[in-house]
Amino acid sequence: MSTGKATIIQKIKYYRKQYAAALLDDIIPFWVKNSPDYQNGGYFTCLDRDGRVYDTDKFMWLQGRQLYMLAKLYNCLEQDRQWLELGRLGADFIKKFGRAADGDYYFALTATGRPLIQPYNLFSDYFCGMGLAQYARAAGDETSRDLALTIFKRQEARKTNPKKQYNKSYPGTRPAEALNIPIIELNFCLEIKEALPGVEADERISRTIEHIFSRFLNPRHGLFHEAVTLDPDEMDHFDGRLVCPGHGLECAWIILEAALQLRKHRWIAPACEILLKTLNHGWDQDYGGIFYFRDLLDKPPDRLDWDQKLWWVHTEALVALILAYKITGETVYFDWFEKVNAYAWQTFADPPHGEWFGYANRRGEILLTLKGGKWKGFFHLPRFLFMCCGIFQDILDQQGQALRAHHREG
Repeated sequence: MSTGKATIIQKIKYYRKQYAAALLDDIIPFWVKNSPDYQNGGYFTCLDRDGRVYDTDKFMWLQGRQLYMLAKLYNCLEQDRQWLELGRLGADFIKKFGRAADGDYYFALTATGRPLIQPYNLFSDYFCGMGLAQYARAAGDETSRDLALTIFKRQEARKTNPKKQYNKSYPGTRPAEALNIPIIELNFCLEIKEALPGVEADERISRTIEHIFSRFLNPRHGLFHEAVTLDPDEMDHFDGRLVCPGHGLECAWIILEAALQLRKHRWIAPACEILLKTLNHGWDQDYGGIFYFRDLLDKPPDRLDWDQKLWWVHTEALVALILAYKITGETVYFDWFEKVNAYAWQTFADPPHGEWFGYANRRGEILLTLKGGKWKGFFHLPRFLFMCCGIFQDILDQQGQALRAHHREG
């Protein structure tokens, strides 16, 4: 083992302790204390800096995400009865109020479960499905299992028209497909495959990854388009040139995870290459951090929030980087991990009050002191901490095995 590798191993031991403490002593307690709605069921996600509820509306995709995270932690980390009970609180709310008459899941409800916003996209369906699948495994709940399987079957057809009648685009002029749908589809299939043994999802996973590579990857720049039209020659417009580094980074690690699970090693090299090119394109050379949006050709983007720094973009980058390092052993990924890690903890962590801020301006100054809202809930941050702890341990185990083999050979 070289000096460089030895140093990395020592750092990984430190990060493993730091991340585990943040997850178990900070993030989980913050949400367990402040988020449950014991009166109406489900979870409050609009939490201010110290955890007080500032809005009681409930967003179904965040209800599903929180249920998923609680059940996932119960299934894979520790069988804490409180996590399971809080999972039941979310699962019952979703089953009672979440679905519209046609079976699709609303976007937003009141605190008591009255519909506020129609099911205008697939986010709610996918994340409620992930949550119900993990909860079914945790609680042995057949109703949740059946609902998760129903979502699994319905979305294969619905994803061709995810917004249904709520699509604002004029039909036929510039038909487009967004990257976020196949990313969520891929993540959903991997999760339901894990949570519900016997569900055949490998074919959908393979098909989705090949679709992402063939449709969304710009071969010249090595970056994912945020949206694509049917005609690749008609991409020189705002939407066609838009790149969301966070989605590219999230997609990269999900593809790497799928490559490991399905033993499709041909996906590893392109996913790692996309990871590095996305970081180089998305990193702010002046102030640090990863931009929210970029234009593929460095033209002015139409998104006014393009230069903001968001928590989830950085957590997805860190998962992708440490996973790429585990798979390849190449230090370029660990060097990038340390760079992004230093920025993320310095910018978003809030030790005096707990949890992380979500939104900073280009200079890294916090824009909103909220800890949860309409778009930020109990998902990206705990998932990142949980996944990285597991990857850290895998790296340490691999190193231990290598040392034992070297000793035996000696």
